[in-house]
Amino acid sequence: MHDSHFFLSAFIYLAAAVLLVPVAHRLGLGSVLGYLIGGALIGPFVLGWVGGSQGEEAMHFAEFGVVIMLFMIGLELEPARLWRMRGPIFGIGGMQVVFTSLAVMGIAMACGLEFKPAIATGMILALSSTAIVIQTLQEKALMRTDGGSDSFAVLLFQDISVIPMLAVFPLLAASGPTTEHHGWLQELPHWAQPLVTLSAVVAIVIAGQFMVPRGFAILAKTGLRELLTAAALLLIVGVALLMTQVGLSPALGAFVAGVVLAGSHYRHELESNLEPFKGLLLGLFFLAVGASLDFSVITSRPIVVGVLVLALIVLKAAVLFGIATLLRIRGSHRWLLALAIAQGGEFAFALLSMAMQQQILDAETSKLLVAVVALSMAVTPLLFIIYERVIAPRYTAVAKEERVADTIDEHAPVILAGFGRFGNFVGRFMMTQGVKVTVLESDPDHVDMLRAFGFKVFYGDATRMSLLHAAGIEHARLLIITLADEAKVAQLVAEVREKFPKLRIMARAHGYDQRFELMKLGLAAEDTVHEQMGSAQELAVRALRALGKPAYATERAARRWRRYDEETVHLLIPVQDDFDTYASIVRDRRTQLTQLFEKDRTELSTDADKGWEIARAEEK
Repeated sequence: MHDSHFFLSAFIYLAAAVLLVPVAHRLGLGSVLGYLIGGALIGPFVLGWVGGSQGEEAMHFAEFGVVIMLFMIGLELEPARLWRMRGPIFGIGGMQVVFTSLAVMGIAMACGLEFKPAIATGMILALSSTAIVIQTLQEKALMRTDGGSDSFAVLLFQDISVIPMLAVFPLLAASGPTTEHHGWLQELPHWAQPLVTLSAVVAIVIAGQFMVPRGFAILAKTGLRELLTAAALLLIVGVALLMTQVGLSPALGAFVAGVVLAGSHYRHELESNLEPFKGLLLGLFFLAVGASLDFSVITSRPIVVGVLVLALIVLKAAVLFGIATLLRIRGSHRWLLALAIAQGGEFAFALLSMAMQQQILDAETSKLLVAVVALSMAVTPLLFIIYERVIAPRYTAVAKEERVADTIDEHAPVILAGFGRFGNFVGRFMMTQGVKVTVLESDPDHVDMLRAFGFKVFYGDATRMSLLHAAGIEHARLLIITLADEAKVAQLVAEVREKFPKLRIMARAHGYDQRFELMKLGLAAEDTVHEQMGSAQELAVRALRALGKPAYATERAARRWRRYDEETVHLLIPVQDDFDTYASIVRDRRTQLTQLFEKDRTELSTDADKGWEIARAEEK
């Protein structure tokens, strides 16, 4: 009976994730909000399919996902890089925790809470959700931005600050310090307790540096991948258990272990083995958070709960925005930092439970704060959406509007529109060949960075004819367009083609569809380049060489393949709207190309290939 209930609960959790997360992702809400909505729906206060004691068990099990996540984050941070981050960690993170705790404490006392409960409330609400913030930052590719990096630093300091908070809570208890939470550690003399704690951290560092890599080396020789996975999980569970026994945060201990193993040869093996567990357990964690929302508390006092949630988000965002302004964090990164950390955190649930057990907070206040923290976590994905769709574009637009286009003091035979990840290769190669190029770039931050590297780049929107006139387009021989925006590329080609019909235009295309569109606008097939074809073919040629294929044969095959592809493009242009005919031509051409290469391998002499190989060897 118990087994059937377990499988039923597992089925409900998985079904909620599989059904609702794709919908939320499709709507642009992100997977985290999908999990939270799913958990709220299946929880005890809506459909009632899961919850109660089972929900608490799921939450404890799912918290292991947060531990694995911090271990994997640690794997990406070598000690040297972590040391370089000490400023943001202890500077921004320290100020955030202190200022937020004091601000919340002051407001709580103004609302009638006594001094000790107000201190506890301040510390609890100063924490933010490591799981939700980091997952969302990674999903939206914001983790490596300045704002994302600072957000991670704040979250890391918060995890560290849980340690002193756990030590302070017994001192705030109404009946004095209790000893039930740290077991044998509290039975030691006071001077010995910090030594034991420090010894546990040192043990993790030593084991991670010397013992664990050797253990993984022994297991790797067996060739059984599941043993490495089991060993990785054993390592994390062991570290979490040790940290729990000495009164530290399991997540913090896992992070330390990850940092120690960041330089290990088995780092990537650990990441690949643990990734599925991390994803599933984090999903379960978010579902459990959603299920923990007590709608009876919310519905009984909706205005109070709503005001408290809004006040918490505004207060934490204001504190972080003020710190970011003080530290001169620029532009939209300031807003990203403020909005990303503006919610309550998962550790708040543990601290609230401890506060209630130690009689620091009464049950009614604790339930209210649980609802506020959970709702603030649920709102976080919406704050990221506001940042992405409202704030970040505004800052980009303002930066462009405030900066006047540069005065172009030179004219060159070639104008290059766009100097991004594709255009910089084009421009740099042409410059090394002695060709003068006038480079136009519309991203002001990118322009400043390029100039720091010594490139002469002019800021301005290349789609504006006034800028092109200033660049001397009337006398230019060639316009190369490497802009990423397909609509702007088409607009620019059409306008320039109309006003300067004799000017040769070359452009990069994201795919065949854009190539077809550019060719319709009058560009020759040889003047449009598929942005991925060259690098993809070069990789394929190197792969063939690694397999022992003759160098000349592979180079010759690559050139023939490109010519054949160009011929195919010309055949496909008239029928691109007729899918059946289009597919038929692709199939026929593919068969013809295979037969052609088979004929080449049979008939062509390999003497030239051998000569090519000898020449290549002599060059080396």
